[in-house]
Amino acid sequence: MGSRSDLTDAEWERLGPLLPVSNGRCGRWRDHRQVVNGVLYRIRTGVQWRDLPERYGPWKTVNERHRRWSADGTWEMLLRRVQAEGDAAGEIDWDGSVDSTSVRAHHHAAGARQAPPPVLKGGSAQTVRAARIRAELIDRLAEGAGGEALGRSRGGFTTKIHLSADGRCRVLSLVVTPGQCADCTQFEPVLDKIRVPRLTCGSPRIRPDSVIADKGHSNRRTRSYLRRRGIRHVIPERADQAANRVRRGSAGGRPPGFDKDRYEKRNTVERAINKLKAFRAVATRFDKRGYLYLGTVTAAAPIIWFRS
Repeated sequence: MGSRSDLTDAEWERLGPLLPVSNGRCGRWRDHRQVVNGVLYRIRTGVQWRDLPERYGPWKTVNERHRRWSADGTWEMLLRRVQAEGDAAGEIDWDGSVDSTSVRAHHHAAGARQAPPPVLKGGSAQTVRAARIRAELIDRLAEGAGGEALGRSRGGFTTKIHLSADGRCRVLSLVVTPGQCADCTQFEPVLDKIRVPRLTCGSPRIRPDSVIADKGHSNRRTRSYLRRRGIRHVIPERADQAANRVRRGSAGGRPPGFDKDRYEKRNTVERAINKLKAFRAVATRFDKRGYLYLGTVTAAAPIIWFRS
């Protein structure tokens, strides 16, 4: 008997051909669908790996493959391919939104040894690619708690997910940081991670038509960045910024434009966050490693694309 998290036949027909064939050692991957369903079951329910139902096979196999695909960027590649299919079909609403959400870390997420993600053994090409991705992950998660994206905030021991979403409440890009990290510091990294490939030829789509964000992203650097990239935006001005501008008189410049009707669409990113947090292993962090938790969130995103 299957689970609600299991892939349907139609979903597997789209996802299966995108998965890697070789395991990078000496042979081919086996039972991809069974293992992927096991990963999705764990993400949806938040159970411990040892408590996976027997129908998904050995829990160590499911866990190991999730670890490998989180480290070598396979989950991110799947998300981008699913986005590329949506873009080719004209299903992406490029009026995007940016926001963040704090996630409480379970006490099992603490205590990771101070070490980078595991070295993956395999062919030369795969080794180089995995090493590059590991280096990027280590740099991205370098802040706080030994580089594992864990930190202290008003919510306690937390991790923060920064994301952008399209107008249909689906994830375009993700960044994971310690819980105390300010939203405005990750605005540019989130937008820089938007990269939707073309299925035929041409450069990837890296720029939305417009961006909506809340007051936490309101500062001169953010607005300059958006103007430089030619992205229309709706970001309300904070009260202290408005008061400072008025105090400076003519030297303070004009107030930024603000479209109240367009700003009402900011709820799309909040609804995207709600869809992500319907997965219990996303809503509560159980993974010790930052790159593993990022892989968990990224693995949930394509399922939202399939089922939205």
